Amino acid sequence: MNLPNKITVLRILLVPVLMLFLLISEIDYRFFFALLVFVIAAGTDHLDGRLARKLDLVTDFGKFLDPLADKMLVMSAFICFVDLKLVSAVPVVIILLREFLVTSLRLVAMSSGQVIAANIFGKAKTVSQIVAITVILLSQCAVQAGFTPLYNGLDLFAIINNFFVWVAVGFTVLSGFIYIKENFNVIKN
Repeated sequence: MNLPNKITVLRILLVPVLMLFLLISEIDYRFFFALLVFVIAAGTDHLDGRLARKLDLVTDFGKFLDPLADKMLVMSAFICFVDLKLVSAVPVVIILLREFLVTSLRLVAMSSGQVIAANIFGKAKTVSQIVAITVILLSQCAVQAGFTPLYNGLDLFAIINNFFVWVAVGFTVLSGFIYIKENFNVIKN
């Protein structure tokens, strides 16, 4: 296994650590530690791809594993947020359905010897999801630090968090449609 793929595996291994910090309320500063783990894990997404291209170590395994690792990281965070009542289940289900659809499309393509690599729309989707998760984690760090986000009875953090989540949903749905359109031949076959 080459270095970029090892970095991708590291991202996968950080998922349970992220979940631990998010879900165990007894951990002091848990949202800060969750943010730290998430930023490191999200950073590996940029690092592994950059190294693979720079060192000419791009592999079919990496093309498949990298987006899968992204999905594992992002969906784990969003599902934990639903459990913590920080995000509604509706946008998370929409994101999850798109991820299942595109991953299924990739698996079908792989069975016929094709690899569907991430495109610019998939990367924009991933960035929008990472930004949404980071904003939510930052808002929870502020709440844990004692900042009260209320203004005239409105929870400003909830409004900001929902805005970024729905922007991520928009990019997620758009990229899903583009993947299907560009790879419709896989479905037809």
